[in-house]
Amino acid sequence: METKPRNRLVIVNRADPVICGHSVEGRNLAETARERGFDEVRIVTWPIDRLESTGLPLKPLDGVLPYSDGIFVERPDPVGDYKVPDGRYLAGITGRLVELFTDGVPTVCLSLYLSPHTVAVSDAVRAAWSTGLPVNVTTIAEAVGSDVTNVVRSCVESGQFGAAAHILSSYLSQDHCVAVSEYTRELIVSSAAEIDAFHGTKFADQCRERIEISYPAIDTDQYLDLDESELEARLAARGLTRDGYILFLSRLTKAKGVDDLIAGFEKSAASTSQQLIIAGRGPEAEALHAIAAASPMADRIRFLDDVDDAEKPFLMAGCSTYVLPSKPRPEFVETFGIALAEKMLAGGGPVITADTGGILEAVGDHATIIPVEDADAIAEAIDAAVVALSPEERLTRSHAAREYALQFDRRNVFERLFTGAGALPEVLPV
Repeated sequence: METKPRNRLVIVNRADPVICGHSVEGRNLAETARERGFDEVRIVTWPIDRLESTGLPLKPLDGVLPYSDGIFVERPDPVGDYKVPDGRYLAGITGRLVELFTDGVPTVCLSLYLSPHTVAVSDAVRAAWSTGLPVNVTTIAEAVGSDVTNVVRSCVESGQFGAAAHILSSYLSQDHCVAVSEYTRELIVSSAAEIDAFHGTKFADQCRERIEISYPAIDTDQYLDLDESELEARLAARGLTRDGYILFLSRLTKAKGVDDLIAGFEKSAASTSQQLIIAGRGPEAEALHAIAAASPMADRIRFLDDVDDAEKPFLMAGCSTYVLPSKPRPEFVETFGIALAEKMLAGGGPVITADTGGILEAVGDHATIIPVEDADAIAEAIDAAVVALSPEERLTRSHAAREYALQFDRRNVFERLFTGAGALPEVLPV
């Protein structure tokens, strides 16, 4: 007979294989929860075919790392047929959450992305209580950034008060509200204040009072103490040499500034001796390939679209410099910068990035900060990192950057988040 778990963590997010730092964060929190006493973790997410149809950048399915025992990824089937053109998949997720909340297992439910995941949790909790069955669930909602910049802000700008009220009220209905950066928190508060000013609501004061900061959880074990022989072997397999390439590794979207990076690389003195490696997938891949092909340095620019989780730390550790020239866009603003912190943990050459959104919270004083959309500044920063920086200076900067990024270790983040939510004492065995 199957033993019922004593406690459970449910995470609702865009799970693997989506190329997104917060998909990986869900994995990292799930693994830590098993270490810290949760008997069972269930990641409730979207069917693969639905993710593929959205245009989201996805990893190769065979490159997704397995989860530990006791962690289950659920992808509920949609509910209804073609007569329900939208909402069928969300209905499946919400229905599965109702089942988990009413089966008698004390549960903590963490949602990443307010829309639609926190909205689904809010609806599921309400439905669970309406069944008359015993419900023992603590909810935590994490606003990760693009759900604010792409959803709440667009509601404010288009005057869609009802949609904004739905998202914010669902967020505030959770037991604990967190945001991935101070920048994200302030963005939510300012958006709520605009709604309040126009409609006479009271969202901003509640957000200001209740939202805490919980930085993204990173699996630092994946980036520290990399095996030197494996590093050399992985680079050789790609035709790369240590400190012989400039690296961009993230999603290929307009907000990431890859077009500016290509323009900056062309202008740099380092371009005659370095390769530019652009690793990732995304909606701008075709356009960026065309830009690179038209570049005078086309023969030194390479794209990699098959980098998996296991290879990523080695590519980061082996580069001469890592460049993420992010820029604010209407559809997206970098509200933290997980890849930047991962690169700082991996070591290697210095980080070059822009003061956009919450990036400074991710890098502190340990990156070269350039203006947005400035190819000349990118070229200058690349040459300073690759040509002018001595080996001793590079090593000193690398060590300091790593020490700063260790605060984002998944265990540290988990402890702060779940202790702050009052969840740990209830779930750890006596």
